[in-house]
Amino acid sequence: MPTSIIGLQRGSSSGCSVLYKNMKLSEACGAAIHRLTELGGEGGLIALDTLRTASTFVLIFDSKNELVMLEIIRQPWPWYVAGPLIGLTVPALLILGNKSFGISSSLRHICAMCIPAKIPFFQYDWKKELWNMFFVLGIFFGGIIAAAFLANPAPMQLNPALIKELSIYGITDFSSLVPVDLVSWDKLFTLPGFIMMVGGGFLVGFGTRYAGGCTSGHAIMGLSTLQWPSLVATVCFMIGGFIMANWILPFILML
Repeated sequence: MPTSIIGLQRGSSSGCSVLYKNMKLSEACGAAIHRLTELGGEGGLIALDTLRTASTFVLIFDSKNELVMLEIIRQPWPWYVAGPLIGLTVPALLILGNKSFGISSSLRHICAMCIPAKIPFFQYDWKKELWNMFFVLGIFFGGIIAAAFLANPAPMQLNPALIKELSIYGITDFSSLVPVDLVSWDKLFTLPGFIMMVGGGFLVGFGTRYAGGCTSGHAIMGLSTLQWPSLVATVCFMIGGFIMANWILPFILML
């Protein structure tokens, strides 16, 4: 797999440079160690087995040119790491502030802050929910930082059977997380694009408020606290997703 190695000398903001690019992983690692030896350092690779699927990783050197840290920054975290970290937000919020985790409710808080009309649904003490707004802003800006600085330039890796099936609907560009053949400004003004982006956005917004929460509020927080309505909502989420992906979406893509 093509690999890029970026060398960054600790304590130097100008020491970042691409050392090896478009090489196999084993060749790139060997070349990096050889280069470190030439510079007088005693380099060694940490957890090489974890890098078999990496397309880019960072080498950070101290003043003695010794390899002190090797960190993958452009690969998804495995489920057994990311999953527990997401789940641990539930007890953390409950213990620290007796707060309920949720994302979609932030839209209601924004409306309560900005809409002057005395609509009963927006008449509540929204100031108590400001922590949620900071939480959502963190997600927003974190996504911008990840997309701008940590994005993996390699095409998405999909199952060959899925690639073949999507090609039937004219979806062939997998250069980004979201296929540009489906979601882009140009596609917004087509019938399938308008249905998925505008119609889908409306249904998501309406559905989360009608159900009293989204996947984070119900599937993560609600199920963790043994809420019966959250179990019902989560089951409906899953059923709706299966129906949409297997029956409705192919019909929309054929329009």
